[in-house]
Amino acid sequence: MEKRYFQPEIETMPVEEIKKRQSELLVKQVKNVYENVSYYRDLMDKKGVKPEDIKGIEDLHKLPFLTKDDLREAYPTGLLARPKKDCVRIHSTSGTTGRRVVAYYTQHDIDLWDDCCARALVAAGASDEDVVHVSYGYGLFTGGFGLNGGSHKLGSLTLPMSSGNTDRQIQFMIDQESTILCCTPSYAAYLGESVKEKGVKDQLKLKAGIFGAEAWTEEMRAEIENSLGLKAYDIYGLTEISGPGVAFECEEQAGMHINEDHFIAEIINPETGEVLPEGEKGELVFTSITKEAFPLLRYRTRDLCVLSRKKCSCGRTHVRMSKPLGRSDDMMVIRGVNVFPSQIETVLLNNNMSVNYQIVVDRVNNTDTLDINVEVTPEMAADLTYDRAAKTRELSAAMKNMLGISAKIHLVNPHTIVRSEGKAVRVIDNRKLFGH
Repeated sequence: MEKRYFQPEIETMPVEEIKKRQSELLVKQVKNVYENVSYYRDLMDKKGVKPEDIKGIEDLHKLPFLTKDDLREAYPTGLLARPKKDCVRIHSTSGTTGRRVVAYYTQHDIDLWDDCCARALVAAGASDEDVVHVSYGYGLFTGGFGLNGGSHKLGSLTLPMSSGNTDRQIQFMIDQESTILCCTPSYAAYLGESVKEKGVKDQLKLKAGIFGAEAWTEEMRAEIENSLGLKAYDIYGLTEISGPGVAFECEEQAGMHINEDHFIAEIINPETGEVLPEGEKGELVFTSITKEAFPLLRYRTRDLCVLSRKKCSCGRTHVRMSKPLGRSDDMMVIRGVNVFPSQIETVLLNNNMSVNYQIVVDRVNNTDTLDINVEVTPEMAADLTYDRAAKTRELSAAMKNMLGISAKIHLVNPHTIVRSEGKAVRVIDNRKLFGH
């Protein structure tokens, strides 16, 4: 297979050169953040570290971590390193208790993000002769805009489909002869089923798909590849760091290359914060070295994975990360949306419900389902006039408002949710997401 890169001189740069470049950019970025972000300057002062203490990537471990809690505390503009008037866009993801995480972008940030997504597309075999069908959501979610920008940069015909309306998706796929599909893996699987039902697989021209924003197994990959007749590639990103394109799979399909000219990756012990050697499983931490508006230093992703510098047959020299192998916190990704038990608890408390609840997540026909069982209080159970149906509707609306996705609420009698050692098991996730 002909090896192709979007930016060959960067993507195949010798590792020593990558590290040298990272060191230079890190020194500049630390100085920039210290001078322009008072929130992070306070964290550095508390840790007793000054910009001049950071002489290269070997000193990265001296810097304080940033977590999602910091992002919520500094909301909305406390981590901005540029005046708001220099920013041209925001993207956002839901926070743990409903306070959103908002990331800002200058035009330069968007240009670099587009480059990263263009690299991912080229790694999946795309060129300016392809038709890129983007079925990630647009709006505050980063998926649609990220791949849309990468496709434009590459000069491919871009179909900004967004998610949903499956009949129209398939119609455009056939009529416009889409060759590269970009969406969540669960939606790709659903499209595959719909294509089979319609009996139109032989009319598709798809050759590759870039699927991210959710955990998916190798079994699911095989199923999607078979149902849509394409090669399925993984992509990784998070809104806080830029969106999709932080890392992407090449034709080897064995881990995702991290764009190391923009992001420094570390693996730490989630309990102690100590940096672990290459090849050990731990929590992934990112430092943005080229971001202007929202440069996060040592941001804890809570994703557990392994980094590898093993030589890759594709010729790319950037370090590879495994698929995330789990989380070091209680976040669940449901239909591409981040959901925390604490958000659900907040809604229940705000609506005078008991906090005896249980979340059941499953995947039916390749689509995530979310059921929430909530115990009514003994008083509610004894009150013959209590309208459970009305309360269920009220809670459903409040949940959708908080989470951004719908959940099925079931009001159950007191003491019906099983306690283990006096504690209720809060989350039952029946999806088989992390294939080892």
